[in-house]
Amino acid sequence: LNMRISGDWFVALLCLLGVEVLCDCTVQNMQINGGTYKLTKNLTKGSMLVYSCPEGHYPYPTLTRVCQPNGFWRPAPKRFLEQTCKPIECPDPYALENGNIFPPQERFYVGNQTTYKCFTGFMMRGSSSRICLPNGKWSGLTPICSRDFESVCSDPGIPPGASRIGNWFGNNSRVKYTCNENMFLVGSSERVCQENGWWTAQEPACYFKYTYDTPLDVAQAFGKQIVNTISVTESLDEPQDGRKIIISRNWALNIYIAVDISESMGNESIVNARHAVKTLIKKMARFGVSSNYEIVLFSSQVYEVANIQDFYDGREDLRKIIHDWETFETSGKTFNTNLNLVFQTFEERMSFLKQQAGIEGFKKHRHVLILFSDGAFNVGGLPLPAIARIKDMVYMSDEFREEYLDIFVFGVGDDIFDDDLQRLTVGTGGQHYFRMKNLSGLEEAFDRFIDENEVGELCGLYQESDATQDKASSLRRYPWVAFTLPKGMRCLGSLVSPDFVLTGAACLFSLEPKDVVVEIDDGSHKKKVRKFTIHPNFNPRAKEREGVPQFYDYDVALIRLEESVQISASTRPICIPCTQGTSDALKLVGKSTCKQQEELLLNKHLERLSFLTKHPPLVAEKIAFAKLGECRDSCIQKVLNMSQITAKDPKVAVTDNFLCTGGWNKHRDHITCAGDGGGAVFKTYQHRTIQIGVVSWGTHNLCHYPHSLVESSAESRDFHINLFKMVPFLKSILGDDTQEYLSLQFLEE
Repeated sequence: LNMRISGDWFVALLCLLGVEVLCDCTVQNMQINGGTYKLTKNLTKGSMLVYSCPEGHYPYPTLTRVCQPNGFWRPAPKRFLEQTCKPIECPDPYALENGNIFPPQERFYVGNQTTYKCFTGFMMRGSSSRICLPNGKWSGLTPICSRDFESVCSDPGIPPGASRIGNWFGNNSRVKYTCNENMFLVGSSERVCQENGWWTAQEPACYFKYTYDTPLDVAQAFGKQIVNTISVTESLDEPQDGRKIIISRNWALNIYIAVDISESMGNESIVNARHAVKTLIKKMARFGVSSNYEIVLFSSQVYEVANIQDFYDGREDLRKIIHDWETFETSGKTFNTNLNLVFQTFEERMSFLKQQAGIEGFKKHRHVLILFSDGAFNVGGLPLPAIARIKDMVYMSDEFREEYLDIFVFGVGDDIFDDDLQRLTVGTGGQHYFRMKNLSGLEEAFDRFIDENEVGELCGLYQESDATQDKASSLRRYPWVAFTLPKGMRCLGSLVSPDFVLTGAACLFSLEPKDVVVEIDDGSHKKKVRKFTIHPNFNPRAKEREGVPQFYDYDVALIRLEESVQISASTRPICIPCTQGTSDALKLVGKSTCKQQEELLLNKHLERLSFLTKHPPLVAEKIAFAKLGECRDSCIQKVLNMSQITAKDPKVAVTDNFLCTGGWNKHRDHITCAGDGGGAVFKTYQHRTIQIGVVSWGTHNLCHYPHSLVESSAESRDFHINLFKMVPFLKSILGDDTQEYLSLQFLEE
């Protein structure tokens, strides 16, 4: 006994002297004030001590410690800095320019609410009130006070906790972001103003080391990116896990998935990641997506569960893949982490696909790489060279092929190596890095973002295809376009629900339902009309005595189809104002209002909008700028130059219900032509399409055959019904939940 005690003291002495012997750590001075801790491998070498705190608090000064072979913890506790639970702060909101923040205070903690008010002359966009959430993020959208009519692009704002360089928002201008002390940037540090009025990338965010994304954040951001790339096909064979995956002959979506199973990830995160991946695979299959999979688990080696070659050789068995994925034994395989080997494996599989398909065939392949890891690699190095080779293989020196490759990274765990992981992300248009504590709830998020019913009814979705290529591409780009064929004339319209088409009242005036048919697809099938409803206030002769012989106020009508249309990639409703579907498309968090939508979509004095015209192979998009605010009066004034109008006040003919476009004010607009009437005036916002108005009438007929894309003269003006002014009419029919058709959810005023 005395010899054993003496031996223990001798080993302890060697540990204290720094001699290389294996020593256990101790829990002395490891306690945390106000919280608890857990040990991943008791007190042995490599064990991680993970601190936890009550909701709304985080461990300080460190989140974790690791037991070293010499029996010491890294980082070591500091004698004069007690480990404690500190209240979570949200980033400093005082980045707001041209406005005030209430209440004024130095720090903002969980539950604190802020309100924002712009200075006189500046317009508010984003959320006027925000709450600090338990994950260290603010609710809602970044508030912005701006005068956007002076610039090509809208003021991109400054996220909380950030600083911005760049205050000119003209074409090709750049803004750069950095985060304040003790924070790091998630997303692109630079954005460029494009000629079309949109900024590249999405707004970045500043995170503390304790900031995490929620499953809802993932469902919205990651889900949007995946849905934009999927191809929906019908099952031709027996269902497999709901519906069989069909490999398209003309187009392919290749999904590569890797889950880190090394010790530092923790068993709970690994289990949750496996559940989430299984849900993703099964939901994609049920949705009929043409996908091919390469699925691996990895630590120091790569363990392949699904080989993408089997999909192309016709040997895939989704049920077996899911079974193997669920039952793969990870014990004894969790030492060390080699991220580089994962991407080298994906590179090899991609090279095989390129060899099999040939150069031209490979151009039709889209690639989505999804990685779950804490980033704590200790062998193989950072895989940046492998990623560079993958990008070269996919892009083929063509900058417009960037959309064909996405690398999504889920940083997982209590101690995430953010700098290394963020450098692995690739892709355009959306968030590609997600920071999650333990992946709890991710399975539900994956289950929600691709729910068949939810996606089927989702408004404003479209595929970013070349609409000039063929009819099918045009329909995928504008899946809501409808052609109304009243007796003796032709108008456009828009599908706003599976049962209703929105068009102009003038197109249907004095007609019966039997006199009208509607084309929803490429024209091969015409839809019968059950009934239509013209706005009750529409009366072309209402202002004859006031000098306006043809009056087009309230020029809107709803057509109810005889049968509901089948939603697909080429047939899908457009979003309309003041509905919950539009709030979801605009990412308005919480209880949103109609006013918020209008302020977000019509916030410039020159607002860039689009409408369609009949043009081979199907339709062409026209661009016009609505003159709002102080620009509107001079725009509508031109109506008095029409010979048939004798009124002295332009507002007699052009009421506040109209949007005005045309002329040469900074931009030369396209003008409407015969057949454009009743069509949607719309805006594309973050890959969703929202209808703002309905094409109604104009002052000049400048169109000659072929007349599709005609530009405005200095004097010509077009007037479009503003749908924000028509909400009561739309709600009375589309929001009527007492009918047998699917109603839309309208917002409160």
